[in-house]
Amino acid sequence: MDQDVDDRAAASLAAAARSLRAGLERSRAMGQALARGGPRLEEIQAALPALEAAVRPIRAPMAELAAAGPHIDRAVGPAAAVLKVFDAVHGLEPPLLEAGAAARDLPGYLAVLGRLEEALRFLSGNCGLAAEWLADIVEYLGDHDLADPRFLAEVGVALDGLKKPSGYLDGGLLAAALDVLEAEFRRLLAEHSAPLAMQPHGATPASSAPTRVPTAAVRKLSPILDRLLANGRQDHCISLYADARGGVVSASLHALGLDYLHNPADDAQALGPGVELWGRHLEFVVRRLLESERQLCAKVFGQHKDDASVCFAEIASRASVLDFLRFGRAAADAKKDPIKLLRLLEVFDSLNKLRLDFNRLFGGKVCADIQCQTRDLVKLLVDGSVEIFEELIVQVELQRHMPPPADGGVPRLVTFIVEYCNQLLGEKYRPVLAQVLTIHRSWRKEVFSDKMLAVAVLNIVKALEANFDVWSKAYGNKIQSYIFMMNTRWHFYKHVKATKLAELLGDVWIRDHEKFKDFYLTVFMRDSWGALSPLLNREGLILFSKGRATAKDLVKQRLKTFNARFSEMFHEQSAWIIPDKDLRRETCDLVIQAIVPPYRSYMQNYGPLVEQDASASKYVKYTVDGLGKMLGSLFSPRPKRSGSFQIGHSNGKITSAMTGMYRSASTVK
Repeated sequence: MDQDVDDRAAASLAAAARSLRAGLERSRAMGQALARGGPRLEEIQAALPALEAAVRPIRAPMAELAAAGPHIDRAVGPAAAVLKVFDAVHGLEPPLLEAGAAARDLPGYLAVLGRLEEALRFLSGNCGLAAEWLADIVEYLGDHDLADPRFLAEVGVALDGLKKPSGYLDGGLLAAALDVLEAEFRRLLAEHSAPLAMQPHGATPASSAPTRVPTAAVRKLSPILDRLLANGRQDHCISLYADARGGVVSASLHALGLDYLHNPADDAQALGPGVELWGRHLEFVVRRLLESERQLCAKVFGQHKDDASVCFAEIASRASVLDFLRFGRAAADAKKDPIKLLRLLEVFDSLNKLRLDFNRLFGGKVCADIQCQTRDLVKLLVDGSVEIFEELIVQVELQRHMPPPADGGVPRLVTFIVEYCNQLLGEKYRPVLAQVLTIHRSWRKEVFSDKMLAVAVLNIVKALEANFDVWSKAYGNKIQSYIFMMNTRWHFYKHVKATKLAELLGDVWIRDHEKFKDFYLTVFMRDSWGALSPLLNREGLILFSKGRATAKDLVKQRLKTFNARFSEMFHEQSAWIIPDKDLRRETCDLVIQAIVPPYRSYMQNYGPLVEQDASASKYVKYTVDGLGKMLGSLFSPRPKRSGSFQIGHSNGKITSAMTGMYRSASTVK
């Protein structure tokens, strides 16, 4: 019985032990399960607010949900329109970026570009508005707790960026299309970049500037430029156009050979060819080259006049206009010289002929530097010309006390003044000089008339004539003074006759000077060679015709006297000259007629008395033919010596080179 009790107790303990072990196993498994489910519970806990927000509209009052509908509809409509435009913009990308599209069909390309610009204007004006309306919906949903606040915050940030759209709504498509247009613009300019050639000197000038670029090309360039300027590429366009056309201008100038502009001579005489070339080149540059560029600028830029002015000013700077003006300044700064007056008048005349062209081409503010330098140059030219012209008479008077030519020839001053005054009165210089004097007097509020110019030239001539008498008295030999006056008066008459100066001096003056030659030739013959032939007189020879010895002595004595006087006169007058060929021949013929016939007759009649004498050579020194040849060789000019005429200072100090003016103009014919 007890045994049964014990068995049952043991069995109960064993069952309790097994139950405990099973409970422990279950507790351990449950603990492990709880440990594995912890993170998941945390995720569920974290998602609960979102789930709550998601179901919030379900829990929201029906009235608030119904009120949100119209707001959403109003915002979605514009937003949908904006999205459609965005799609259209992307659809324009292939035709705009296709290689060679602008060159093949420029009007079509510009039309597509116009649609892109229109689309971008729409996006620029409506994208922000649509974003604002969507933002209003976001705000409404947030205020009424109808959506997740975090979601609404992210949407709000995105909408803030759309309220102020950047310039890249098209993803850079417009910029790429404009680059294509620029390339086409550059290509069209390059296709028509041939330099302009200057017409040969003497060719008939064209009535208008040449067309540099065909009309068809201009019709392409102009709309391209319109689009580029409309899209803010002003500076780039001007630079691109100026570089292209400036290169054409530079190439055109290079062909002219303008190196002389940078190395002008400082001597007025040497400047002559350069000034003449300068005038022709400046006229070509202004009236042909730059005028054609101005017209092209106006056509291409169209209504963009300010941009055209800026661009043309840049092109003009490549045309060496300032270099041309600096060359003119160099002429104005050259050494003071009467010839310089001619150079100044030539430069002024060239500028004056182009005055209207200068005003048209360089009248804008952007060409202020050219305007300023042109005004300064004109003032220098006017002042310098008037100063030299007014000093001419002073310089002529200053020469009065210089020695006359030692050979009795024509002073260089006479030759120079006659030619110079005729030049000033000629068609080339007189109108220009009159205009310069008029301008100069107008600056001083004075009036100028053409009569004043004529009086000024007459006074110069009168001053020169007054020099003649002073110079003639400077000769120690009265006979040489006759040669000098004959030479000078005849040269004066011959070179003034039938000239502008003769018209000014009048017929009476011309006739008087024609008579001067005959007068001085007559007194020269009377007092020189005319006094020689009487030495061969026959007085006493007839009375002593029967006394041979006495007659021989008289013949010897008279031949000796004749020979001595002839040798003296011939030696002296061999140093004198008569530059004018006809006057020299006339004078020599008169001398020969005065000497040779009497000598021949004398020798025929009385030569035999001494020719047989042992000392005949002492008395018969000349044959008749030899005497004629000697006299025929008188007064021949020698090689011309160099000399110049320069303006000295009115204080009386004369440049030493002035003395060259008074050397003989021995080669004048």
